[in-house]
Amino acid sequence: MARKTDPELARLSAADALGRLERGEAKAVDLVDACLDRIAAREPEVGAWTYLDRDHAIAQAEAADGRRASGRSPGPLHGLPVGVKDIIDTADMPTENGAALDAGRRPRTDAAVVERLRAAGAVIMGKTVTTELAFLTPAGTRNPHDPERTPGGSSSGSAAAVADFMVPLAVGSQTAGSVIRPASFCGVVGYKPSRGLISRAGVLPVAEPLDTMGVFARTVGDAAMLAQALCGPDPRDPAALVQPVPRLAAAAASGPPVKPLFAFVRQPAWEELAEDDMREAFAELAGFLGEQCDEVALPEPFSKGLDIHRTIMFAGLARHYAHYYNRGGDTLSAGARAAVEEGRTVLAHDYLVALDWVALLNAGLEQIFERYDAIVTPAAPGQAPKDLATTGNAAFCSLWTMCGVPAVTLPLLEGYDGMPIGVQLIGPRGGDERLLRTARWLMEETARADGQEG
Repeated sequence: MARKTDPELARLSAADALGRLERGEAKAVDLVDACLDRIAAREPEVGAWTYLDRDHAIAQAEAADGRRASGRSPGPLHGLPVGVKDIIDTADMPTENGAALDAGRRPRTDAAVVERLRAAGAVIMGKTVTTELAFLTPAGTRNPHDPERTPGGSSSGSAAAVADFMVPLAVGSQTAGSVIRPASFCGVVGYKPSRGLISRAGVLPVAEPLDTMGVFARTVGDAAMLAQALCGPDPRDPAALVQPVPRLAAAAASGPPVKPLFAFVRQPAWEELAEDDMREAFAELAGFLGEQCDEVALPEPFSKGLDIHRTIMFAGLARHYAHYYNRGGDTLSAGARAAVEEGRTVLAHDYLVALDWVALLNAGLEQIFERYDAIVTPAAPGQAPKDLATTGNAAFCSLWTMCGVPAVTLPLLEGYDGMPIGVQLIGPRGGDERLLRTARWLMEETARADGQEG
């Protein structure tokens, strides 16, 4: 006999869903069923998934219910459905990296983040669409708010799946703007922790000095809960920090001791790329924050930041995509081939100098964070472009990725067409707890103001 599914379960936040499971008001299999039904109804239009096995998802949920029924510790993500970007290795599912040459690829082991998801009791629903090799070429996913618009990239499917209530949580990665930008375009919370908090072992490398894991959710608290479960040292990733796991969830749930101060930063790409509706929306936000927000100019060295990021990233692309280029360059998009070719022209001297710049830029940020709790800045030039041949421009994210600092984008603003525009908050490296606490405060304050106006 078929189970009767409550479709509203799919719309719950991760925290609310977890509460129902803990109170016995629903089972993991009910939640997964609701998400699978939502996927079945919406996937033809959104295209968020590259691999999904309904029976396997249900089997994981039944196992989670069995663990709880037996009295064993269910884990902090017990029974919660999670989407995993298809550059992250999964031993029981294909990992094809959005590349024709990797079609049918079956890893032997799980990536570190997948190991931690399983240990935390999550249900790994399937693999979400990535752009080709986590770079620029789209792979068919559409924005849930308007199917004629891009969802962003490269974590396209992860952002779209969370935005469309297919799953409450998803995992992605960022080398330039691949978490923050799609979260902004799709109207969800995207969180890129300080580099080194989450291991990259078992994830397709693009450029090691830049590559960072990230998460998608519909609330700041949910993003913090998922990220905390993924944090921790890992000798397989030389960049992984050896330190206690930060208390991200508790920080996100707490209030700041005093009202936070924000530094509004326009960034080097502002004059060239910022769209009119985004400029107006941020002017309104700055007005709302009033004396808690000052406009602050980045130190002069940041004017070279985007060029420095490009040097580091394209050198990495040339290294890690070389075997694709050499084995079957004709299967790659023109953009991927051009990136490899450009990366091969980067001189060792220029690459090493570019790496040295990162410390200089972080020194400039430290001066800002001596006074301000967070930098507030756009996540993207504006709302999602009405163009499925692009994933948008990452220029408003690249600096922060290069510096390794934590970033979170919040779905607070709208463009002229009613599409989401994300507000990006930046904190000092290692200041993830403070950043999430500040992000939660800003979400609540703007919601309170909207309620009063309504």
